[in-house]
Amino acid sequence: MSTEAKPFLKWAGGKGQLLSQLEEHLPKELLRQTFTYIEPFVGGGAMLFYMLRKFANITHAVINDINPHLVTAYRVIKEQPKELIRRLSELEHDYFSQSDEEAKKDYYLNARNIFNDTPLDDIDITKYLIFLNRTCFNGLYRVNAKGKFNVPFGKNLHPTICNVETILADSEMLNRVDVTILNGDFEKTADEMRNGLNFFYFDPPYRPLNATSSFNSYAKEEFNDDEQIRLRDFCARLDKHSNVKWMLSNADCSAKNPEDTFFEDIYADYNIHRVYASRAINANPEKRGKLTELLIKNYE
Repeated sequence: MSTEAKPFLKWAGGKGQLLSQLEEHLPKELLRQTFTYIEPFVGGGAMLFYMLRKFANITHAVINDINPHLVTAYRVIKEQPKELIRRLSELEHDYFSQSDEEAKKDYYLNARNIFNDTPLDDIDITKYLIFLNRTCFNGLYRVNAKGKFNVPFGKNLHPTICNVETILADSEMLNRVDVTILNGDFEKTADEMRNGLNFFYFDPPYRPLNATSSFNSYAKEEFNDDEQIRLRDFCARLDKHSNVKWMLSNADCSAKNPEDTFFEDIYADYNIHRVYASRAINANPEKRGKLTELLIKNYE
């Protein structure tokens, strides 16, 4: 494929802009031996597709997410990309045939209702997920307490909805190696470890920098401080295995509030670094821009 595999969704907190910095912090062992790559919070998949492109010595990959629609989309793209393209292209054509912005908004809201309230097969779930992601406000994925997608209509009237090249490239990459796709709690990924080196990359819902900055409602289950501590405990258990390396991303809360040393405290036994990221998804333009994020590792 001439097109590189890359995220098929726009995803808040996606790691596309950070890949070069994350690469600098990868374990050196990954260059010298085969390994299993495990990503318990796969999200948009920027890191997944980067790792699969860069490391031909990955013999097994495991991806997981709590969001069932997202996991369904990965499975459909892996197994049924051509039928997805056919249905998504039809939806794209119908959307662009709408006469004006108000008609497009009505079409979007109807599609959102179908996605939320109508029993659909896996391909249609993926079709509507991609359509809504490309036409909603800021490409944000957010659900309410009932798990209903509730992002309003966006103002981009000419988005790329069906990116055929990306879907096919992603499908090819997901079939190039043995990829296990899971939907559930992050801890179950430990069951997929193999003999030899295992490398975990964690990109959980970020801890909010303040009361109004939380965009971690990707699922109806809240990822609060207790969950962040449970994740730390899981990492601590992994650290007891000599064949496991892990790296974790999260918000740099102490950069916003020097007294908020939550992550420095709970990960005090590990190596903490800072990387620079741009935050574009904020209703207030003045709050967008460069921020530091934490990168925590159980290795030098």
